[in-house]
Amino acid sequence: MQRKFYLEDIPLDEAWAAFRAALDEAGLWRPMEAETVPLSEANGRVTAAAVWARFSSPHYHSSAMDGYAVRAEDTVGATEGAPLTFALSDTMSTGVGISELVTHHSSLVTRRAQAVNTGHPLPAWANAVIMVENVQPVTLPDGRDGIEIRAAVPPWHHVRSMGEDMVATELVLPANHRLRPVDLGALAGSGHASVSVYRRPRVAVIPTGSELVAVEDGEPMPGQIIEYNSLVLAAQVDSWGGVAFRLPIVPDDFEAIRDAVSRATADYDLILLNAGSSAGSEDYTAHVVEALGTLLVHGVAVRPGHPVVLGITNEEGASPLATPIIGVPGYPVSAALTGEIFVEPLLARWQGQQPHQPATVQGTLTRKIVSHTGDEDYVRVVVGRVGANHTVTPISRGAGVITSLVRADGIVRVPRFSEGEDAGATVTVHLYREPDELEHSIVVIGSHDLTLDLMAQFLAARHEGLRLTSANVGSLGGMVALRRGEAHLAGSHLLDTETGEYNLSYIHRYLPGQEIMLVTLAGREQGWMVPPGNPKGLRDWADAARPDVRVVNRQRGAGTRVLLDYELGKLGIDPTDVLGYDHEEYTHLAVAAAVMSGAADAGLGIRAAARALKLDFVPLANEAYELVIPRVHYESDLLRPLLELLRDDEFQAAVAAMPGYDVRGMGDARLIVT
Repeated sequence: MQRKFYLEDIPLDEAWAAFRAALDEAGLWRPMEAETVPLSEANGRVTAAAVWARFSSPHYHSSAMDGYAVRAEDTVGATEGAPLTFALSDTMSTGVGISELVTHHSSLVTRRAQAVNTGHPLPAWANAVIMVENVQPVTLPDGRDGIEIRAAVPPWHHVRSMGEDMVATELVLPANHRLRPVDLGALAGSGHASVSVYRRPRVAVIPTGSELVAVEDGEPMPGQIIEYNSLVLAAQVDSWGGVAFRLPIVPDDFEAIRDAVSRATADYDLILLNAGSSAGSEDYTAHVVEALGTLLVHGVAVRPGHPVVLGITNEEGASPLATPIIGVPGYPVSAALTGEIFVEPLLARWQGQQPHQPATVQGTLTRKIVSHTGDEDYVRVVVGRVGANHTVTPISRGAGVITSLVRADGIVRVPRFSEGEDAGATVTVHLYREPDELEHSIVVIGSHDLTLDLMAQFLAARHEGLRLTSANVGSLGGMVALRRGEAHLAGSHLLDTETGEYNLSYIHRYLPGQEIMLVTLAGREQGWMVPPGNPKGLRDWADAARPDVRVVNRQRGAGTRVLLDYELGKLGIDPTDVLGYDHEEYTHLAVAAAVMSGAADAGLGIRAAARALKLDFVPLANEAYELVIPRVHYESDLLRPLLELLRDDEFQAAVAAMPGYDVRGMGDARLIVT
């Protein structure tokens, strides 16, 4: 099979225009056909036609209270000093009253009342209800039961008039309305047991790739990848009103993929063909679409999601209608964003709805975004309110990092032909969360530590709605973020090479004129993380300069890198003599992963990260990991649960159980005035 490169890397709006035009020509740019479903199955569905009331609700005048039905005009003149007496009829809610002659204050009048319960029909002669609490039972002169009232009531007092809710023939719900639980009650109340709704689109999700294995198959072998894009795509489809069907994994074989797609065109309204949309020698999606129909787009100027394929199949005899197909990139973030950009709007159209428009918030960017000038860039960010402003912090941008979408609060869209955004710029965030959730987010920017993940877990479990969001930019980056007012606190373990103290001199240098609370979190062991058995035999700091040892380093500004530079300097080792010194990672776990994968022979990190990935550990130093918190935040209600957690026995025990951690002094705080 000849290798297929991108046909054209076109702007997003042009790609959508081409796709929509083809769908329109095929008669597919319109809502699905209607079907009738019982109300018990209609929640979340979309009405295919207007619904009119079959009869009124209520369909009779009914009592809104437990009490006594009367004629309002008979109550005129009743006061505390001059109560009026009414005779009770012998029956309840029959609509037939018994007229009684009642002598009161020397006047002969006809007044009658009838007991009614909430929801009962009023007698034909009555037009008001007096609550049972507002009457006094009495015995009439002839021995019959009666009531006494001490205040007049207006007509239709405590009465639900016929048609108060709905009147027969009145519009209950319009077409293209997504049904909610309360709507089902309105439909039933107006006489409908079923409703006409648009059919839910049937969507086939076909994963492709010879390297893919199902998660149910257990731990993958080297070279194998757990297939989960179909889970994400199917869940997206279901949440957007479609019905997703995950079909079996198809190996990288043109005929096999073509046959799977061809079969799917007979049963499904949309086909999502996952992976194989790039320009590699085994990427067959574009070929398959060309073989079965029309290839409209191969390559869209968006990142992540660059190699999207858009097409429409029209294989003769395969289906009464053409079937749209979207070639979804294989990288997880690209796949999920392709669903948001292309699948959701199409499913919305098929259900008579507008595409989803997420809530937005304006915020200040904490780090520079560098963007590819030719593409519209979708940057994942975390957001929190610090003081009066929202801070927006970019997180990992790798197209394969699905956890970046898990952590993301939203997306910042960088337009084409922009080189990005500078730190401090005001940006618009398209939110994945409700805006009020951001008000309950503790923003931590600084050094990475496993304890922060554990802290986030404890806070979420014990305080509903409270979140701890962290961005790993290194200890120095955390100090800078605090100076700019972009975080509530920062994790730091910066060694002063002159005094041997941690953090104090850096606080004075980077946070002048502030009152800072320096809070002990934990002591940690730092050392070489090495493969099992320590095959290179690393023992001390000097091993970093060995010509047969390749290391992986932390990013500039990370406390771990400061420690490494300090120890290398004491030994007179030039960093340029350290093989792999420029290979940087942003977390201890990422360093451990690089060692485990064989990309490096060793990396400096904490014992707990080595244990997590089953590496050996060569201890080299003990250090203090502390939380740097401006006093104004330290004393705020938002951070009170976090500070209380540091004194919690269960939390301390959980931290102490991690290898290499010392919790003595956890929660101790001292005020630093700079």
